[in-house]
Amino acid sequence: MENQTGENFMRMAIELSEYNVKHNHGGPFGAVIVKDNMVIARSANRVMAENDPTAHAEIAAIRLACKELETYNLSGCEIYTSCEPCPMCLGAIYWARIDKIYYANTKTDAANIGFDDFFIYSELELDMDKRKLPFVQLLPKEAINAFKIWETSDFKTPY
Repeated sequence: MENQTGENFMRMAIELSEYNVKHNHGGPFGAVIVKDNMVIARSANRVMAENDPTAHAEIAAIRLACKELETYNLSGCEIYTSCEPCPMCLGAIYWARIDKIYYANTKTDAANIGFDDFFIYSELELDMDKRKLPFVQLLPKEAINAFKIWETSDFKTPY
């Protein structure tokens, strides 16, 4: 197999984003996950196709890569995404332990076509009682028991 470059992987992500729009499959976003210079997974945005607001290209690609590698830990992988990740995708990328993010379009480019994450970024900076979406804590004394069980469990796998 011919040695691929970062630009080749980014072109794959961009092609996925374009194909998605041209075929009315969803938003203009694509992502490719690479390990040891090999494509492990790729996906376009699947939000509309799957009626799933979490099916952004990056998250869909992470799900596929985890299945392919049979792990939840994508250390050693890089992600090439056609646009700077939104807060949800960025969180998923950190949780997956991906080593590096390459992106093409910026969050400002996305905002300019109606994909504006500024509201979410600004909400995260606020105290819970100041956010637009109400946060109400219920039954913390009961819920803490699961955490106590986890702390002493022989089956615990930190991730």
